[in-house]
Amino acid sequence: MKRIFLFLMTNIAIMVVLSITLRLLGVESLLQQNGSDLNVQALVVFSGVIGFGGAFISLAISKWMAKRMTGAVVITDPTSNMEKWLIETVEKQAKIVGIKMPEVAIFPSSQMNAFATGMSKNSALVAVSQGLLDSMAQGEIEAVVGHEMSHVANGDMVTLTLIQGVVNTFVVFLSRVIGHVVDRVILKNQRGHGIGYFVTVIFAQIILSILAAIIVMYFSRKREFVADTGGADLAGHQNMINALKRLAQKEPEPLPEQLAAFGIGEKSKKGLMHLWSSHPPLEDRIEALEKRAMNKL
Repeated sequence: MKRIFLFLMTNIAIMVVLSITLRLLGVESLLQQNGSDLNVQALVVFSGVIGFGGAFISLAISKWMAKRMTGAVVITDPTSNMEKWLIETVEKQAKIVGIKMPEVAIFPSSQMNAFATGMSKNSALVAVSQGLLDSMAQGEIEAVVGHEMSHVANGDMVTLTLIQGVVNTFVVFLSRVIGHVVDRVILKNQRGHGIGYFVTVIFAQIILSILAAIIVMYFSRKREFVADTGGADLAGHQNMINALKRLAQKEPEPLPEQLAAFGIGEKSKKGLMHLWSSHPPLEDRIEALEKRAMNKL
């Protein structure tokens, strides 16, 4: 109920802010002076519905999509000691962090990776790769699972969806305002929307989406540090540090884009490309954990 309320209030707040901002910047007056028929209020509502609707639809089908994209198979009846131990580990951690037992799955990849997703913290999926189970010690696996369980318990999936919804709303809204201004004010088209509008909207939406992704990725990187501390609290600082060091030896291949933010890691990006990275460099994460471990002594 709290998350639904937060979703509604965020939607309303963004629409109000957009309307006020346009008035303060004089955009409405400029459009009216040039004979524009843009209905700003209707566009604000449209943008909010499209922006947040798309983000939450993606979240709602995230578990289904994750299983299809990675080939993850949910463990319903453990057939090996490793599967039994993995289920017991997730169950133990779920009780500690105070959430319902998530679905536990293994996906067929030789790379060391793991992810968590789901509509809510009490309806989540935690998946690990076969490569991770084959390559890491149990303490390290427990730390990786703890990292993913921390994402779930902290509601990071919903938080990032809200942030994505906010930036989507601005992208949809601003791209259409820019297209309308070009069509009406610059090209002086007064009958419907001409080709200039549609070309400008597409171009503006691409550019704005690329820039908006920087905001989403910034928050994603911050949540990784929090999830690392959660994994350290659940499985021990040294286990979490060792797991990250093992990942640093051979950085994991990227997960599908929809899951990348909730994987355990990704390949490092250099220079400005780091702005579009969903994870901080593994070296920075290890250093942060080592400092935290020292402060606890």
